[in-house]
Parts: sequence; C-alpha cells; structure tokens
Amino acid sequence: MSTVLETPARAVEPAHPSRSWAPVFALARFEARELRMTIPLFGLSILYVAWIVWDTTQRQGDYPILQDVDRATPGMPLLIGLAVMLGVNRAVLRSRRCDTDRHFDVLVVEPWRRTVAHALSIVPAVLFTAVCVLVQFIWAALKPGAAGHGSPAELAVGPLTVLLFGMLGVLLARLFRSVFAAPVILVLLLFGMLFVAPSSGSNWTSWLSPVVTESGSNPLPSDLLERPAAWHALYLVGLGLTLAVLAVLVSGGRTTVVKAAIAGSVALTVVGVVGQSAGTPAGSTPARDRATNAPEKVQSCLKHGGSTYCAFPEWTGRTADWAEVVDRVQNLAGGSAGGERLTVRQRIDATYGLTSDTLVSPSTTPGQVTVGTSWGGNRVPEFAAAVASVLVAGNEKAGSSVCDARMVTIMWLALGGESDPMTALRNVRLDDSVSGSAIVLSPTESMSMSAEQTRIVVELLKKPRYSVAGKVKAKWTELTSPRTTTARVAELLGVPAADKSAAKAEADGDSCTE
Repeated sequence: MSTVLETPARAVEPAHPSRSWAPVFALARFEARELRMTIPLFGLSILYVAWIVWDTTQRQGDYPILQDVDRATPGMPLLIGLAVMLGVNRAVLRSRRCDTDRHFDVLVVEPWRRTVAHALSIVPAVLFTAVCVLVQFIWAALKPGAAGHGSPAELAVGPLTVLLFGMLGVLLARLFRSVFAAPVILVLLLFGMLFVAPSSGSNWTSWLSPVVTESGSNPLPSDLLERPAAWHALYLVGLGLTLAVLAVLVSGGRTTVVKAAIAGSVALTVVGVVGQSAGTPAGSTPARDRATNAPEKVQSCLKHGGSTYCAFPEWTGRTADWAEVVDRVQNLAGGSAGGERLTVRQRIDATYGLTSDTLVSPSTTPGQVTVGTSWGGNRVPEFAAAVASVLVAGNEKAGSSVCDARMVTIMWLALGGESDPMTALRNVRLDDSVSGSAIVLSPTESMSMSAEQTRIVVELLKKPRYSVAGKVKAKWTELTSPRTTTARVAELLGVPAADKSAAKAEADGDSCTE
C-alpha cells in the first residue's frame, strides 16, 4: 500500500492592476506618435516650419526689436494648440468610437492611468513648439541689426498655450463622450478670442486669455513694456496642470497624490491670476513720462564724425547706421550745412504704452534730428528726409512746414546719395508714387510735395549725382531761400521748365506762409 502525498494548492489571489509606470509611458509614446501623424497637426507643423524660414529670411526683418519678436511668437503655437486639442480628444475617444471600451477591463492600466498617458502624449508637441519658438527668436537675435532684449516668460507663452489646449482636449474627452464636443468648444473659443474679448492687455480680464497681443506704431524699450509676462506664464502653467489633474480625477484617480496635485495646481493658477490682475498700464507711468519728455536723462550719447547720436541703451549699436545716413546727406549739402554739427536724438511717445500711435512732435531745437526706434526699409529714407529738412530749414519744426521750392532741395539731399534713389522716393511717399503731389513721411510730422516739385526731383535723380551735387553746393544760398520759386530752382539745377499753366500754379503755391 502506498501513501500519496499531495501539496495543498494555494488560493489564487485576484489580479490587481500593475503599479508600474512602464505601461503608462509605453502608451504615452504610442499616442504621441499617433498624435504627430494626425493630418491637422502634421500639416500645421510643416506650415509652421516653412513660415519661420520665410519670416526670418525677409530683408525687412534685418533690424528686429527683440522685445517685439518674443511677443510675436505665440501666433502659430495657438493654431498648433488647437490642432493638438482636437487630435488628443479623438485619441482619448478612440476606444469608444471603435467599441473597445469593454476590453480595457482585462488590461493592467487603470482608466486614470490611461488618462495620464494621453496627457503625457502632448509633451512632444509642446517641446516641438518650444524648439520652433527658440529658433525663431535666436535667428532674429543673431542678426547684426538686432536690438532690445527678449523675455523668457513671453517666449514660454507659445509652448504653454499648446500644453493648455492639449490638456483641455483630454478633459473634454473625459467629460463628454461625444466626438463633437471638442469641435464645438473650438468654434466657441475662436469666436470668443476674435469677437467677444479681444486681448488688448489694458484690461485685467484680457489676461485670462492664453495669448495677449499688444502692438503700436513704434517699438518701446523693454523696460517700458510693463507687461506681467512672468505672472501670465505662471497662470498658464497652473491652468494647464489643473485641467490635466481634473481629467485624471474624472477618470477615477482618487489617490492622495492626485488630490494634492489638484490643490497645488489651483493655487498656482490663483497666484498667477492675482499677479497679472494689474495688466499693462493703459496710461502714463513715471518711466514712460521720463522717456517721452526727458529722454536725455536715460540715453547714452556717442560721437560719430562731427555729430552726436543719443539713443536709449538698447539702441546704441544703431548709431553707426544713423551716422552713415547723416554723412551721406551732408556730403551733398553746400555752405555751412555740409559741416554742421547735428544732434541725432532717439525720441518716442510712450505716454499710452504699447498701443500708442501718437506721432512725436517735431523739435524746435536748432540742429536736432529725431530718429525712431524702428530702422531698415522705409525708415531709412524717412530719416534722411528729416536730416535734409534740418540742414535746409534749421530745425525740424520749420522743416516740416516747408511748402515752397526748398522741398526740391530737401528731397534731393535725402535721396541723391541712395543706391536706388527712385525706389527710395517711392518708399518715402505715403502713396508709393513717383509722380504727382504726395505726402512725404518722416520720423515726426510729414511734409508735402507738389506735382511740379516731384517732377523736378525725379529729373534730378535721373542725372549723374556728381553733376547735380556741384550745382547744389554752388547755388546753396539761393536753393535754401524761402523766396526762391520752384521755376527758379529748376533753372538753377538744369531741369527743363514746366509748361506755363503748371508753372503758374506752382508759383501760386510758392507764396505759402510758414
């Protein structure tokens, strides 16, 4: 007889979901690849890269203002964020659309951990946006004509916007099981940003929007912007984390860590809202008053040749460019104007902040020329016209009031030294014309050219520069006299006379009062 010994079987414990995070990260990597290949995000990413290449290679961007460049970066990331919101929302709802929800019960990853994986899948899109923003800014900063200082907080707005909208897409999928919820929310968001609450920045409620854009006619020094950019970045971080943790909470995550995270993220959001609640000052501040009314107190002055160039600290590197234009204009002038010691001063009107479009009033100080904070393109002939008007009339106020034949002398001095004078003439006129009467732009008040004056200037610009320069210097006193008629200027400079009717009309115009 044999004895059979059997080992008692141990009770089988019920399976519990794995506490390892490896499956979560694996799912996040998979969803990130799927998200990247969605048509809206893939197409916008290609468009984003192409736009950066095109924008940074444009010649009119050779003199970027970095505190304007950083504020311009969130535009495309906003579209990327909306595409991410739609893509991640569809990814979370994929199991419902494909009727595979019931199969998740046998998986080792709980629903709230799957939500964490979807939230993590947004990170590559955020990093891609951050890289694009940095490339766009660094490309501008490396240009020889760059001026100003960028703000890391302003640069962070673009990537944080993608993070915010991505987390919103995850939360919407957990709250609403319909694929139509996210597109409806998208339409409402676009309508609200475009029509209901445009983000001007002067009202604190506008800072509740992800992107707050402010721009004016002239860039301001970075220390005059007074935007709560750092608080706004903190607000976006807190709000994005709040949406993510809410999505986890709705999915069943009730752990102590999740509860602590929701409290912390809400606290960050509240601190950011309170910090940015002041918004951007809509009116004057002591610093803006000083820069507007007493710029000499905050400017540095450098000498180039015989003239002095005074600029705000961030623009001192531009003084050599200004000096080149001044030298070019003075080399064509006659009399004492050719060696006059000018003071070129950078002047702005910062009274109303970034949204100000107020023109700077012309100076009455003899020999002082105003230059703005923008440079390159049309700004160069505009500045040359201002220099020429001071050399001819004595000061900016008198130069902006010239309405007689001296305008011919001013315009030839301003444009005669250009490599392409006809293009410069077109750029300096408000209507981009090279015939007829027109308004001539300058850093302060504009000037006016009559049709006959335009005809004479065009004829002079077609002649060899040296032949006209000799006549201008020889007849300088008569050419800069307010009593000299336009017909006489044409005669002095060797330009054929106009027909009698045009000459009579021009003679009547020469009798204007200053």
